[in-house]
Amino acid sequence: MIKGSLQNKVCLITGSSRGIGAAIARAAAAEGAAVAVNYRASRQQAELLVEELRDLGAQALAVQGDVGSSGEVENLFVSVEQALGPVSLLVNNAGTSLRELVTNISDEQWDRVMDTNLRGPFLCCRRALPHMISTRWGRIVNIASIWGLLGASCESAYAASKGGLILFTKSLAREVAPCGVTVNALAPGPISTDMLAEELTIQECQDLAEQVPVGRLGSPEDVAALCVFLLSSGANYINGQVIPVDGGWTA
Repeated sequence: MIKGSLQNKVCLITGSSRGIGAAIARAAAAEGAAVAVNYRASRQQAELLVEELRDLGAQALAVQGDVGSSGEVENLFVSVEQALGPVSLLVNNAGTSLRELVTNISDEQWDRVMDTNLRGPFLCCRRALPHMISTRWGRIVNIASIWGLLGASCESAYAASKGGLILFTKSLAREVAPCGVTVNALAPGPISTDMLAEELTIQECQDLAEQVPVGRLGSPEDVAALCVFLLSSGANYINGQVIPVDGGWTA
């Protein structure tokens, strides 16, 4: 990719203080975007990432906000607009997981997963779209999961939220395409992140890697590279797609 493919664009990445989101922030900054690093609780990690991006010469901002709250999403966008300008690149990456039997899931746990993984992207898209539509250009990438395609035992809430995000992506892509806005989703497979390490033991991660055709877990950078391409003008004719990034797991 030609360096500078996101020059003069403002990119908001939700849940980007670590893992896949942080990798996308680095990749977007490397392509010239001004990057808003959103976090809910990990303030120190977000600020360290912003310092890293600024040291590389990028414009960057750390901004707090729970994407599941409409009021906080509004405050988040206002902060980004005042500091960097209107958002024309949106990556809905914030997510939370829940590994539990359906019979043991509380109402509060179910709602938290849905609020973060599905309501959050809806709220952020709703807030970002008026500017994108008025300028007739915008890019939205939603970070889903292969579990949203396949389902998974003890992952019902998570899989349901990501499955909903996939159909939201396809529907919204049809709705806003005439306005010059594309909407796509990535469906990562097993990616080596803190979230995965918190859910699985080292042995379980090794066993999982052996099931992937390429023989390893993915890295956040594997996802970030494709995400940044979808944000660029080079992806003008890619719309409404759900692209697995899974080493051949779903092939």
